[in-house]
Amino acid sequence: MSRFPLSRRTFLRGVGATMALPFLEAMHPARALAASTAATPNRLLFIFFPNGAIMQDWKPKSEGLDFQLSPTLEPLAKVKSKISVLSGLAQDNARAKGDGGGDHARSASAFLTGAHPVKTGGADIRVGRSVDQVAAEKIGNRTRLPSLEIGIEGGRNAGECDSGYSCAYSNNISWKTESTPMSKEINPKAVFRRLFGDRENLADKAKRDKARQSILDLVASDAAKLQQKLGQTDRRKLDEYFTSVRELEQRIERSQAETDQYPVPDYPEPTGIPRDADEHVRQMYDLLTLAIQTDSTRVATYMLANEGSNRSYPMVGVNDGHHHLSHHQNKQDWMDQIKKIDRYFVSRFAEFLEKLDSIREGEGTLLDHSMIVYGGAIADGNAHAHHDLPIVLAGGGSGTLTQNRHIVYPSETPLNNLFLSLLDRMDVQTEKLGDSSGRVTNLQM
Repeated sequence: MSRFPLSRRTFLRGVGATMALPFLEAMHPARALAASTAATPNRLLFIFFPNGAIMQDWKPKSEGLDFQLSPTLEPLAKVKSKISVLSGLAQDNARAKGDGGGDHARSASAFLTGAHPVKTGGADIRVGRSVDQVAAEKIGNRTRLPSLEIGIEGGRNAGECDSGYSCAYSNNISWKTESTPMSKEINPKAVFRRLFGDRENLADKAKRDKARQSILDLVASDAAKLQQKLGQTDRRKLDEYFTSVRELEQRIERSQAETDQYPVPDYPEPTGIPRDADEHVRQMYDLLTLAIQTDSTRVATYMLANEGSNRSYPMVGVNDGHHHLSHHQNKQDWMDQIKKIDRYFVSRFAEFLEKLDSIREGEGTLLDHSMIVYGGAIADGNAHAHHDLPIVLAGGGSGTLTQNRHIVYPSETPLNNLFLSLLDRMDVQTEKLGDSSGRVTNLQM
């Protein structure tokens, strides 16, 4: 065991590389270790899916403690004790309010802001600050990255994408200011380098790519010295962390090889993005895991697709476009296809939560020390409904959330009331956010 506690900002360094570390026991003050108590960081994550859901298969039939999972949410069974389903929440500013069509643009832009976007296809875009950026402004200086914005589907921020609304509205959920979206990164390799290789110079990058050298090799000497200072538990945790980093490196390398060998005709696919769409989703979840495991950031957003996305999901037998199917007109065969997409998204989310819950941190797990909002600002995609939204709240919030519940709030409760309550748990004091009217109750019993 190290005689003196390590700083939470300790990095491994090597030639052309800097690598963050997971949370280790050696980072606790000695007295706190002896007392088996120590503060751990709380995280705030938002995961967005588009086009609404088939709500009768999403919403649980029972309320309160130990509710029964709905068919769509069944994949969350292994982490059910650490999630709650929240019903009754609404995002009123995703509604038209006299602006006509454009529900998808309004859904994405209002999701985390609670503000109504200005209907324009020009440069005069304006909506509101998003909850993640409010948090990042207050606590972003505690980590290397104030926030992280990732996604699966690219898209421009100029021009019109939805009934006269700018594409910036449909393609972003994170807004630094009322007129400045935080564009997401969809390339896993770029995200990985942002987390672990942002200080490499171009020559080092080229040399490393040519030799396919692992970042672990570059920091090996520093890692060996650190291992000598750690106790058995920390050495095991560090080995597990290094293994997960290397496995992700190998997966990204394999995806790169496939892209180089089989380029998509007439489509300049960004380097490093897997050809397999499901692998892309999983890699980004893994990168999000590494980002919070290393305390590189405590605030993040992940868009599983842009709002109004018409991607197909052949991995679950859905070959028609998602947006097209969402206008199902109550046709059972169309609704059945949407249910498959809904359950697919939930399945990958469940895998992410299970991974977080398997990683020990202090007296709990990464999931215990996180607050993760999963959902969107459209409920029924056919009707473009923006009330009784599909929302799951996962994680323990470092002991501030009581889970394993279906909480039903009064109809039209602003979603931003939930966000204010979560900001409180991040030590971010904010009186008003978008259309918030207060704070939600019953998050902790």
